[in-house]
Amino acid sequence: MTPAAGPGAAGHPLPGWLPAALRSVRYDGARHPGSPAVAARPGAEYGANCQLYAAAVLARHGLGLPALRSAELWADTGATHRVPAASPLDVLFFGPTEDAWGAHLGIWVGDDRILHLCKEVGHPAVWTPADFARRERYRVLIGVKRVLPAPGSPAPACHAPGARQARPGPAVSGARETGPEPVPPGAGPG
Repeated sequence: MTPAAGPGAAGHPLPGWLPAALRSVRYDGARHPGSPAVAARPGAEYGANCQLYAAAVLARHGLGLPALRSAELWADTGATHRVPAASPLDVLFFGPTEDAWGAHLGIWVGDDRILHLCKEVGHPAVWTPADFARRERYRVLIGVKRVLPAPGSPAPACHAPGARQARPGPAVSGARETGPEPVPPGAGPG
């Protein structure tokens, strides 16, 4: 198995819905939102940090993650909102403390699994919350955010009220949902 198609460092397989182009992205810490490297050559296919990778995954599902650094993205309320527990395609923020500055981002893919790109592995990987907690730099789940669909665009079906998943995502201690009301049933793609 090649790293691009095989399991991540924790041994969990990459989601079957992940296209080949997003399975083979290499980690490059210099390629982050707003960087000269990304301005010169946009796209995760040239390498990405965790946030640029998360944005590319979400874009495949019609969701636009703002090109902000992690602390600004955590503070954002225009394109994202905080949720108390993760659903598929929600963004999880990890760090050594509860400070979102320099936070690591991953995408909740369901069933206790988080898709992300980190320097340690070098290519996309799927870890559990426990895999993150075992690493000092990722030991704190800062919180979970949901990317809002663009005005006039439907929300992904997994974000519609009543959408079910096998196991709810990690709850954030003391968290509460903020932002607009959820999208009504039937408004998402079917």
